Amino acid sequence: MKLQFFILALFSFVICKAQDYSNPLLKELYDKIENNRYPRIDGIIVEQCDQIIVEDYFNGFERDSLHDTRSSFKSITSLLAGIAIDKKLIAIDDKLIKYFPELKDSEKGNITVQHLLEMRSGLNCEEFYDIGPNCESAMWNTDDWIAYCLSIKLQRKPGLNWSYSSNDPMLIGEVISRASEMTIMDFAKEYLFEPLSITNYRWTISPKGRGMTAGSFYMKPIDMLKIARLVYNKGNLDGKQIVSENWIKKSTTCDIDLDFSFSRYSRMPNAKYESAFYGFYWYRESIKHNDISTEILFASGNGGQYMMVLPEYHTKVVFTGSNYGNWRGKIPFEILLKYIIPMLENKNCG
Repeated sequence: MKLQFFILALFSFVICKAQDYSNPLLKELYDKIENNRYPRIDGIIVEQCDQIIVEDYFNGFERDSLHDTRSSFKSITSLLAGIAIDKKLIAIDDKLIKYFPELKDSEKGNITVQHLLEMRSGLNCEEFYDIGPNCESAMWNTDDWIAYCLSIKLQRKPGLNWSYSSNDPMLIGEVISRASEMTIMDFAKEYLFEPLSITNYRWTISPKGRGMTAGSFYMKPIDMLKIARLVYNKGNLDGKQIVSENWIKKSTTCDIDLDFSFSRYSRMPNAKYESAFYGFYWYRESIKHNDISTEILFASGNGGQYMMVLPEYHTKVVFTGSNYGNWRGKIPFEILLKYIIPMLENKNCG
């Protein structure tokens, strides 16, 4: 038993050897997590200049635990769409009628791939501002998720207004599948996960065998870091272009004003709030507190699932959490402003 404990302790040291546990900021942060001042934070990873400087797990989660990514997986779906576009399997201005001939007599056939990626399909769904209807919840109760998504009434002209909906990325997944003649699971495995050496994960599968491309995908936080790293490196991994630099730039430009601040909903005292902006399933927000003023690019999922890129600091950050359905899912923004960024060294990583 003592030998097992020694091996486990040594393994933990090897994983986290870069962490400075004497850092008072890190100690205060961990105290707050362990004392439930910051409840249900399940994992934190911080990498600066390709070196992991913080990596810890809480609430029974470990390095190899799979965590539900919730809607942060939508940002991975954006990468899959970019790969399909790079391969000329689909085009950004393709209309749905090209892939869904059953829409031949419907205005919904004019919805484009870009409309879906921007959450501007015009379909009558809304999951962000609690206006409703919440189509994702209704979709789960059907046998054919794609048929359900296509059945939703067209509420407004496609491309007009932003309305957050899990239907749109579900349809993107099906477009990729039909265009590639592969399941979305096989497409993702061959063109994204295997190149990134992501091998341990779990899809949520519909009764008809479609992979859920809007969320509820389970993966290790350390593999979520690989996604953030790929985006930070403009789609490149070890000299190999997994997704084009052009796609990374286009999908993360984020020019749709959401009139919503993640840092505000974290209830961070004395932070200056600015609206977040939306791209192709990615968010940007300028965060400001005391002498900190920087922009972050991030994927966001219910409960506190984030893959973040802080370009100014050459840093990638991953959070996982279990604060589902409440404001505490935004606590990572306070942690970022109060603890993580002040710990970062001002480096030029070359």
